[in-house]
This record gives sequence, C-alpha cells and structure tokens, in this order.
Amino acid sequence: MKRMRGWHRFLYGLPIILLLTHLFSVKELQQNSQKMEPPKKLNNKFDHLVLGPAAGQGLSNRLQCQGTKALNRTHGSSGRSTLEDGVAFVTVFTIYNSSVNIADDKALKTVVGSASYNKVERSMAILNTFINFIKVAMPRSNVIILTDPKSDLSVQRSQVTLYPIQGEYSRDKLMLQRIRSYIDFLDSRHKMLSQRPGNVTHYIFTDSDIAVVDDLGQIFHEHPNFHVALTFRNNKGQPLNSGFIAIRGTPDAILRAKLFLQDVLRIYRTKYMKASRMLGDQLALASVVKSKPQFDANRFSKAVPFTEDIGGTSVLFLPCAMYNWTPPEGAGQFHGMPLDVKVVHFKGSRKRLMLESWDFYSSSLDIPDMLCLILASGRTKYDF
Repeated sequence: MKRMRGWHRFLYGLPIILLLTHLFSVKELQQNSQKMEPPKKLNNKFDHLVLGPAAGQGLSNRLQCQGTKALNRTHGSSGRSTLEDGVAFVTVFTIYNSSVNIADDKALKTVVGSASYNKVERSMAILNTFINFIKVAMPRSNVIILTDPKSDLSVQRSQVTLYPIQGEYSRDKLMLQRIRSYIDFLDSRHKMLSQRPGNVTHYIFTDSDIAVVDDLGQIFHEHPNFHVALTFRNNKGQPLNSGFIAIRGTPDAILRAKLFLQDVLRIYRTKYMKASRMLGDQLALASVVKSKPQFDANRFSKAVPFTEDIGGTSVLFLPCAMYNWTPPEGAGQFHGMPLDVKVVHFKGSRKRLMLESWDFYSSSLDIPDMLCLILASGRTKYDF
C-alpha cells in the first residue's frame, strides 16, 4: 500500500515536472535564438556596410568587380566637358535644429567611418556629400539650394548658394512644395534673363541623396534641342523618377519647363494629393507625359534616349540605368551597373551607403572601386 501511495504521488507530480521542463526548454531556446541573431541589425535594416555578390558579373557592358576592386573601367569622360555654357545643380533642402532634443543626443548618434552624427548632423552630412561628389565630377558647377526662409540651414561652401522660397516644407507636403519651388525658381530665372540676357547656365534639379560620378555637361551638348530632360525606367506604374530633371538654360526652354511643371503641379493637386508625401510628383509626371495622344509607353522598356513633344515642350527621356542608377534596380532590372553610369541615387534606406561610399572614395580616390562597393551592397536596406 505504501508503494502504491508513492506511485500515486509520483504520477500526480509528473505533469508539474513535465511543465517545468518545457518552460525551461522554451526559455533556453529563446536565449539561444537571441544570441544567434546577427549583431547590429535593426528591423531588417543594418547600421553597418553589408556587401554581397555584385550583380552583372560576366556581362561585357557591366562593371566587373572582385570585392571592392574594379576589374574594368567605367566609361567616364576622358576630360572635362567641352560645353561652354555653365551647369548648376538645384536641390530642395531644409533643416530645423529644434527638431532634435539635445537630451537625447547620445541616443541619436550615428557612426560612419571615423565620424559620428546626431540627426541634424547626419542630414547635413548627406547634403555635404552631395556637394562633394559634384565638386569631384564637375568642379566648375555651382550648387543652388532652395530652402525654407525659416530654416536653420547654413552652408559655408564655395560655389554654393542658398535661395529661400516661401512655402510649406512639412514632411507630408515636401514633394508638392518641391515642384512649387522649382516653378518659382524658373520664373525668377526667366525674368532675370528677359531683363539681362547673358551667358547661358543650364540647370539640373536633383534630390540631395545622389552622387554625380561623371560630367553631365554632355547631355546639353549631345542633345541640343530639348527643353526638359526626365529619367525613365521599365516600371509600368512609375516609369519616371523625379529625382533628376535637367533644363536647358535658354529663355525659351526655361519658360517651356516652367509651363510643363505647372501642368504637373495641376495634375498633382487634382489627382494625387493622397500621395502628397511620396510618389505623387512621379505619378503626376507620368500622367502629363502619357496624356499625349499615341504616346508609346513601350519605349520605357528599352534603355535608349528618345525625345517627345509634350504640349509644346520638347522632353528628352534619359534611361535611369545611366542617369539615375539605384542599388536595388541595379541588383534587379538593370542587371548590374552600366559602364557609362553617371548618377547614383541612394533613395530610400540607403543614405548610410551614400556616406560610406564617400568615406571609401576619400581614402581610395578611385570612382570605379567605389562603384563596386555600391554595387555589392545590392538590395541591402540600412538604418537611414
């Protein structure tokens, strides 16, 4: 009987023993899984460089890399552009120091190479890197920054001008404001040229997260008759990217460009205000272009420049693969990096890669090797 009572106690206690064993195993598994997670990975975005195989290897017209060493050379300009006219870059950028809580400054620190930045410093580092690349590829070019008059922005760089324009620069209205700022700037340029004709300066309107890696003056030399140039890719929903718009600097071209962008703004306001924070401008651009009867959108599938008259404006379409190359598209539809690439766009969560690329170039002074680093990053997303 005593033995039976002992067995009963054991059987009653067995479920408790099994439950405790299970809980201990689960806890140990969780601890081990936490240890196995890759370090420095935040929500599938990395705070350090992540490199893998470079796309396009084995293709004769693509950059070939061994690690970060270029095995062939990109078809960069053999010398500076022979274009007699000037080329100026125009971007919209604003910053407010009050947006950073000084008490949380340490938590906001970002480290790239030997430098560390808080949130405002990081934004300024991107702007300065944008300017740095222009000064390497096109040292004679000026940079014009369209900004909010209330902004705390201050840039002490040669050949860089701040151009305040009143407007609404909040994050959810910034894309809309960008088009307004472009229109206001072009209007002022046209009035100035009407009153004081002089040397022609062409304008390239870009996002501030691009790297110019070759001279772009040849656009205006090789295509002498366009008013506005846009970049396209093989994407049915969003074939045009607004991060690069070139405008010829003659009075007629500036006027035509202004009228064209006013049409884009009108379509933006009437059809795409729900996408005002992102993509609305690109959708409006595509809508204006495709409004032309018999416009052949199939030409967006081939990376070959072409020209169309859109409502009286001569629009030159340039392939993104060459003039607006991005890492994810390079890893995908572009099949690597063309040897004649001229602009790299670090859109989305790739601003860290932009700073890392400049840090790499600063020590190597080799553009093709730097492009291998960018190409090897592929579709990697970073913490900013």
